[in-house]
Amino acid sequence: MIFRQLFEPLSSTYTYLLGCEETGLAVLIDPVIVAIERDLAEVNRLGLTLAYSLDTHIHADHITAALELKKRVGSKIAAPVFEWLPCADIGVEEGTPFDVGSMQLQPLHTPGHTDGHFAYLFADRVFTGDALLIDGCGRTDFQNGDADALYKSVNEKLFSLPDDYLVYPAHDYQSRHVSTIAQEKQRNPRLGGARSIDEFKHIMANLNLPYPKFIDFAVPGNKQCGVCPSDVPQELAQYCVHMTDSRQG
Repeated sequence: MIFRQLFEPLSSTYTYLLGCEETGLAVLIDPVIVAIERDLAEVNRLGLTLAYSLDTHIHADHITAALELKKRVGSKIAAPVFEWLPCADIGVEEGTPFDVGSMQLQPLHTPGHTDGHFAYLFADRVFTGDALLIDGCGRTDFQNGDADALYKSVNEKLFSLPDDYLVYPAHDYQSRHVSTIAQEKQRNPRLGGARSIDEFKHIMANLNLPYPKFIDFAVPGNKQCGVCPSDVPQELAQYCVHMTDSRQG
């Protein structure tokens, strides 16, 4: 297995490149449109063929590169079947393995940050999206978020994995790269230390976070698998710069 963790600083997003050494096929998990040149260069450098893009959920802080990757290199768009995206080529669902060459990912429906959120289990690691971050978790106050559902997703599905499994989140804002299930169970300030559901709901209800500045453009754009709406204001244009500059328009 070939593995790369790639960081996009504008939205502090981690994109994960998994490559099958036997077949040369690859998948990008949570690719970001402004980093498409970097990602394709890494795929080419490693001698891989990008077979799929795969998102954990409908993102609110960046535009996915799924559609642009399909235009560029013919990769198929995989997304949670829960979202019923007409633009997706493949719908992933829990209980049905997702195969890329000889690699097999196990999708886990982990709602709470969004209702259609998925994590992906592969070998000794789990790509947790925004459901479980390093010393944190995604917020639950938009996109049908639900603190009860997130608490259940993390405790019943993610925290039930072996303690030594590696946790690779979709974001980190403090230059951290990886955690483990044991570490998050022990010290995650929102969900660790056997915190009760009532304690967790109180924490989430009192975060007092600002309204996401790009959500009104990212969500409709990502429901189309990565289209930047035409009415994006100039101060947010950097979120779509590579899309508007690309040969595909």
